[in-house]
Amino acid sequence: ATALAQKSGSEITIMQDPLAAAEGVDVVYTDTWMSYHIPEEEKAARIEALKPYQVNETLMAEAQSDAIFMHCLPAQRGYEQTAAVIDGPHSVVFDEAENRLHAQNAVLITFDGLRWQEVFGGIDENLAMHSEYSVQTEQLMQQFWRSDSSERAKTLLPFLHNTVFAQGSYVGNRLQNSCAAVSNNWYFSYPGYSEILTGVVNPSIVSNAKIPNTEITFLELLESNSVYAGQTAAFASWDVFPFIFNVERSGIHVNAFSIEANPADEYESLLNRMQTDIPTPWPTVRNDFFTHQYALSYLRRERPKVLFISYGETDDFAHDGEYDQYIYAAHRTDRFIEEIWTTLQSMEQYRDNTVLFITVDHGRGENPLASWMHHSSQAATQRPNSGLTHYSDGIVGSEATWLAAVGPGVADTGLLRTGANCLTSDRIAATLMELLDEDFRNYNPAMGSPIHELLESAL
Repeated sequence: ATALAQKSGSEITIMQDPLAAAEGVDVVYTDTWMSYHIPEEEKAARIEALKPYQVNETLMAEAQSDAIFMHCLPAQRGYEQTAAVIDGPHSVVFDEAENRLHAQNAVLITFDGLRWQEVFGGIDENLAMHSEYSVQTEQLMQQFWRSDSSERAKTLLPFLHNTVFAQGSYVGNRLQNSCAAVSNNWYFSYPGYSEILTGVVNPSIVSNAKIPNTEITFLELLESNSVYAGQTAAFASWDVFPFIFNVERSGIHVNAFSIEANPADEYESLLNRMQTDIPTPWPTVRNDFFTHQYALSYLRRERPKVLFISYGETDDFAHDGEYDQYIYAAHRTDRFIEEIWTTLQSMEQYRDNTVLFITVDHGRGENPLASWMHHSSQAATQRPNSGLTHYSDGIVGSEATWLAAVGPGVADTGLLRTGANCLTSDRIAATLMELLDEDFRNYNPAMGSPIHELLESAL
């Protein structure tokens, strides 16, 4: 600050008496007294030490009569400033906040393998009524069937439609000239998640094998910045994610499939016991409830600046051919995401300065009907051990994805019509970095470029 002052010809004076410092000034600026990771036992002493520096009516009276009060937010009324000041006639904090086109935090969430067809059209009547795929046809139709496709979609995924789509931007409804797709050549999960998280399509990633990723996720890249060091975390149901994040190299906190190695409290210990005692439906994927609860617990306690959550049940129920359970899982995950968003908006650190980005790692088939269970490119299906060699053209349509975002810096234009120019998953990481006011080129210029169509600054 001193160097900048010398460069601009201005002067910085450090004073201990806040009333004297405020005398005759045009602007009074303060910031929160509480950093996000101050131990609870230290907060009372910190508040007591800083009380003399509170911006209150007495201090503002020392400033010019037309002085303004500023705060970068989030603010705590009754601490660094009184309610009368921040809500009073001198305050410009909300005008100031409107100048911020960038988020301070980011949450990236994925539904594994949830088709765009259900996202934008609701349940598929043919699959819901099919005795081989839906044991609970009557319940499924009663709860989710509506004659209008848009109403069906809203009934299935109410939070996604009524909050994220309504307040932000989204892509992927191919019936409305809106296209999103993967860039990798395989259309299954490891290549898909690596593409989303690193912004790079690595041709050597050709399977879901547990091989440490040589590419670097945007979370790991941000960890090199002191602002984000120790401030990223990931939670997932699939057990391959520690390899996708290459935890041995990255050191990122990744809880995937396994119990929490170091439970922070009694609730996490209970979650550990429950996950251990409740049968896991698949050998490599746990119930999404546990992923969700571990993530919520960590979010409330550690307050990371960048959080990734991957829910997996939709994909595995689809592979099992259980369309009814696939639909129930999608609906349940929508509720989980709503709880994440509600929690974010209830916390000072995250309220109104956090971007929520939701996407999927791949699509699924549609025709023939049985192909809804699968996803793979032609190159993948023609491998001798794929079990899908009878799909000579691959699982057509499984490259099709969708994505949505809401929060600071995201344009509130709703559906983005792309024409034939599909927006691709390798651009998601750079888009999130752009929303955080970080230039991806300073970290990895090989990443796909930001999706400027999603950004408010592009309007």
